[in-house]
Amino acid sequence: VTVWQNTGDFQAKRMGLRYRPAPKAEDPAKSDGGGKKKKKAKKPKPVFCHTINGSGLAVGRTLLAVLENYQMPDGSVVVPEVLRPYFGGMEVLKVD
Repeated sequence: VTVWQNTGDFQAKRMGLRYRPAPKAEDPAKSDGGGKKKKKAKKPKPVFCHTINGSGLAVGRTLLAVLENYQMPDGSVVVPEVLRPYFGGMEVLKVD
């Protein structure tokens, strides 16, 4: 149902999916050997992950879950309220 391509960080930004890289190792050549207190290493800032198309959700399974949970006895499907803006405000899917 989906194409598997690297989408960079586009989907991750929409999901807020980030990770914090591991801190870089301290360079021993930079330490002065004096009695000064070492500064606490700063944590790297979180960065967005790179994702693959379809990694936000399993599209086929999600569609089936909507159909299973919102199908009426006559075969029509009630569009969940949160999805209605994407269906032009349509409330029920039915074959005429």
